[in-house]
Amino acid sequence: MSDPYAAQRDEMVDRQIAARGVSDARVLAAMRKVARHEFVPDHLKPDAYGDGPLPIGEGQTISQPYIVALMTEALLLQGGEHVLEIGTGSGYAAAVLAEIAADVVTIERIAPLAAQARTVLQRLGYANVKVEVGDGTLGWPAAAPYDAIVVTAGGPFVPPTLRNQLKPGGRLVMPVGRDSWAQSLVRVTRGSDGEDRQEELSLVSFVPLIGAEGWKDASRREAGGSR
Repeated sequence: MSDPYAAQRDEMVDRQIAARGVSDARVLAAMRKVARHEFVPDHLKPDAYGDGPLPIGEGQTISQPYIVALMTEALLLQGGEHVLEIGTGSGYAAAVLAEIAADVVTIERIAPLAAQARTVLQRLGYANVKVEVGDGTLGWPAAAPYDAIVVTAGGPFVPPTLRNQLKPGGRLVMPVGRDSWAQSLVRVTRGSDGEDRQEELSLVSFVPLIGAEGWKDASRREAGGSR
């Protein structure tokens, strides 16, 4: 059966993603393949390939396609990696990762969203994605260490526990900022000598990272506010 959304995905990749500088062939191929419309509510399917986030319930959103591509590219995946994602949401970004990596563990703190994402991912055949419920700021130690970790919510700092779950040479990408309305997308590369290298990649805006090593609750914090 032909995919009625295939042309929209191609246009999304060409105009929203490649045109903005994302050039990794693996990432572009994954973005062309993964059916974003399967991860949004039925009434929003006509908008699934638009240039922006969409609500998915529980006060959460599916990220803008460009941001998913940007963060995936920033992980520098070559194929075959063991990846941890913090913030499953709809499951869309996990599916994109799963098209490149060998396997993905994805953590969601909101149980109904995790259940919904697990159902969609299983229906679409993503057997290499494992959805867990928990505090993402603490990672998933049972499957550590990871080649790459991506955090899809903004925290006041990079959680030390997540740093420690990276393999030497592993990369962590997440939004960081004391003002939770806006963050810098950073990439941390784990040093084999114990020294990490951190780079700022872009300005972004994400929902708050809630947990023991993030914000205490979902209220928006101002710069310098308490966790």
